[in-house]
Amino acid sequence: MLKASKKPSHRDWQVQTAKARFSEVFRLARTEGPQRITRQGKEAVVMISDEYYGRLVLKPRQPKSIVQFFRESPLVGVELDLERDKDTGRDITL
Repeated sequence: MLKASKKPSHRDWQVQTAKARFSEVFRLARTEGPQRITRQGKEAVVMISDEYYGRLVLKPRQPKSIVQFFRESPLVGVELDLERDKDTGRDITL
């Protein structure tokens, strides 16, 4: 909880203050990042820009196929040495 002597940061707003200063909260959400709005110090919502929302929600979490996964891999084009010494087995005493 915030102490009476401490000013709330630009990222934390009480709902009444956020209503009265909506334009400022809106601007800060677009320029500075997410703005947290609380009611009675418990319930909270976060105002974020549409761009930030798009990155969080609309971006696919997994590739559509295994082929797409390998095409988008950061290792595309890396040369791998897949040759190894011929295994001659091992001697076993029976």
